[in-house]
Amino acid sequence: MTVQTKAYATYTPIEVGLYFDLRKPQHLETSAARLHGFTLEMCEEADRLGAGSLWFSEHHLFDDGYLTQPLTFAAAAAARTRKTRIGTAILIAPLHSPVEVAEQAALVDLISDGRVDLGIGAGYRKPEYELYGMPDSKRYATTDDMVRRLRQLWYDGGVTPRPVQDPLPVWLGYHGPQGARRAGLLGTPLLTPNHESWPAYREGLVAGGHDPAIARMGGGIQAWVTEDPERDWPLVAPYIGYQADSYRRHMVQGTDAPPPRPVDPVKLAAREPRGPLNYFWFGTPEDIAGRIRTMTGDAPVSTVFLWGSVGGMPEDMVAEHVRVVCTRLAPLLR
Repeated sequence: MTVQTKAYATYTPIEVGLYFDLRKPQHLETSAARLHGFTLEMCEEADRLGAGSLWFSEHHLFDDGYLTQPLTFAAAAAARTRKTRIGTAILIAPLHSPVEVAEQAALVDLISDGRVDLGIGAGYRKPEYELYGMPDSKRYATTDDMVRRLRQLWYDGGVTPRPVQDPLPVWLGYHGPQGARRAGLLGTPLLTPNHESWPAYREGLVAGGHDPAIARMGGGIQAWVTEDPERDWPLVAPYIGYQADSYRRHMVQGTDAPPPRPVDPVKLAAREPRGPLNYFWFGTPEDIAGRIRTMTGDAPVSTVFLWGSVGGMPEDMVAEHVRVVCTRLAPLLR
């Protein structure tokens, strides 16, 4: 599908950012230290190219070195950038003390001079809860409560120093209608870009006594953007397959579920999203922009972000993708 830039004139502007998880597959020779340093270089480059945001994720006990402390890495990125917003998507709230999160997020907000978006979620992997010695039975209630506690700690004198922003945005990384409604009841932004969550989110806002005009949505898009799909698909597809397989394999650890069968990247690229793990678009900036507009629909989506790097791919491929996202895709949606 080819979409002309002029077709976006009546749409709400959407800022475009990049998402990093710092995976290093075991078979790659690049050192983990080099990967972390290079990712910070890409954060600087994205900032120079006008990226709307940079987001970092959290998982534990992945054999490919998935980022474990997103706020720590966010602090480093904040010190290396000047304009781009810095977010977590997501920090697993029940694994952390609200005081710890409040202090760390405030520190990153100070380093960045008010550029932090704190995305939190409930998580689900049993090995992570066991590692931290935390129960997972009430993880959604615990995550909801962290939103309330953070507001108290930042603005009722609970911790010092306070963040620059008042309020510092706390996004809830919930999927599905029940999660969307929970975010609405709390009057907090919803970290999903799918317009199908908008009715339940709006209903929750009203039920919680909040003006629906404060609604704000955004989130990750599983996609790779290229100016030459025919040339790049054979290069990128193996990394898409690795990333999807790695996540699905770690997803069932600690459960009775059998290891998932390997995915077919061709099928992933052709699917419409039913969830964040069942699709991975691949196409030109115009194609991906059109798909994003279809996904976001009439929902109040203000920001989306795409993977900057996938499955430990080479540095030159990452740098090219950062360039295409920032200079070719972002103007189509902005």
